[in-house]
Amino acid sequence: MTTGDNAKAAVAEALNGILADSFALYLKTKNFHWHVSGPHFRDYHLMFDEHAAQIFATIDVIAERVRKNGHRTLTSIGDITRRQSIADNDAAKVGAADMLDELRSDNLMLVAKLRETKELAAEAGDNATDGLMDDWTDQAEERAWFLLAIAQKD
Repeated sequence: MTTGDNAKAAVAEALNGILADSFALYLKTKNFHWHVSGPHFRDYHLMFDEHAAQIFATIDVIAERVRKNGHRTLTSIGDITRRQSIADNDAAKVGAADMLDELRSDNLMLVAKLRETKELAAEAGDNATDGLMDDWTDQAEERAWFLLAIAQKD
């Protein structure tokens, strides 16, 4: 097990990346919530809002884990932009099926980052962060599952 300042710094850096991606995914999910249209409008509109609320609920906890580990967290939209790996979607028109696919892919990307961070937290002996990664991984996997199930053709 690796302990010390370098291990904690690696966890904080990874958490800041997850935080940036969480902000990006939250805003993209709200964007799609606001702009979805078509025959399944109501279902998608409500689901996107539920997903956004779930993502938003993690944001403060992520930042507080960084601070509890003695490091600084994100400070601005620019800081988010520099650290995010989830791409923005500024398209004027996105079809509902494309929204579902894109959000599923983004949630799976977040799952991968959560798993990597769990490993770093375990190496650093950061049990609290390690445990949180399990909960957030489960939430992101569930969102991806819902998005896949809804996109399936009968």
